[in-house]
Amino acid sequence: MESLPPVNFNKKFTGFFSPARNLLMPSRRHFLLQSAAMSAGVVSLSSCVTKADPPQPSASAKPAEATPNGFKKAVKIGMVGVPGSLEDKFRVLKELGYDGVELNAPDGPSPDAVKAAIDATGLPVHGVVDSKHWNLTLSDPDPEVRAQGLAALTAALQASKDYGGTSVLLVPGKVKEGVSYDECWQRSIAEIRKALPLAEKLQIQILLENVWNDFLTDPQETARFIDELDSEMVGAYFDVGNTVRYSPPHEWIPILGKRIKKLDIKDFAKSPGPGFGAPLLEGDVDWPKVMDELQKVGYVGWGTAEISGGDRERLAVIADQMNKIFAS
Repeated sequence: MESLPPVNFNKKFTGFFSPARNLLMPSRRHFLLQSAAMSAGVVSLSSCVTKADPPQPSASAKPAEATPNGFKKAVKIGMVGVPGSLEDKFRVLKELGYDGVELNAPDGPSPDAVKAAIDATGLPVHGVVDSKHWNLTLSDPDPEVRAQGLAALTAALQASKDYGGTSVLLVPGKVKEGVSYDECWQRSIAEIRKALPLAEKLQIQILLENVWNDFLTDPQETARFIDELDSEMVGAYFDVGNTVRYSPPHEWIPILGKRIKKLDIKDFAKSPGPGFGAPLLEGDVDWPKVMDELQKVGYVGWGTAEISGGDRERLAVIADQMNKIFAS
């Protein structure tokens, strides 16, 4: 099935940033579109919220639990359905025990706004998602579209650096009518290579997400693609839930090995289940096996939820679920 285009959380949205989103439950689609619209407007309201009067957690709120086993948990900014400024959103995440957040670029918030939110809350931005990689694919038959996609990637690299992050999540291309597998491979490899000098200069990694794009749909091909680029600045942004369509995620990990640099955390329930509507720990991902394989390859690092978000209470539930995953 065709995937949906990426979400740009600073404009009106036309779709999602992961190719598998076309099978998400309607509630996820509705939430993301609503939270996207919210995100586009809340930053402009920041002047209405005084630093002397920040939002306070409820009196009954439990102290946040630390993320187990050295992992770091985060969410995508579009999941944060908390009203107020960027600083307000960061503060709630910090209070709930999140270790960081992932933004979108280009067209994300200004570096000054992000720095102010980080300084006020102590919550870091660990990286960005390339918000253009679905509409401006690096595998497009049109050289002009590929050039625009490359420009978006380089802008995202600079934004990640400006935000204090370490990576850009990239979908390298899409196999579709008019774009064969080999053409997708050759074109996207060529465009990524053009971005590598900047990535190396900035020391920002280009991390390739495994998605439903009919490209790099098994771990061997994904590893081969990364190895062909032959750069320490290229690795895998391993999306755990996205693999279930093809094969169990724990089978990917020993093959990708040290190429895995960051994780997207989501579950998936195969038909007749709810697909990506399955809550964390209630889908077909065998999380203890995933965590066991990650331990074997020595991965400890960022895991970012990419599921239906919501208000403070919903984000607290997700934080608890992620802690259980990392402790399994």
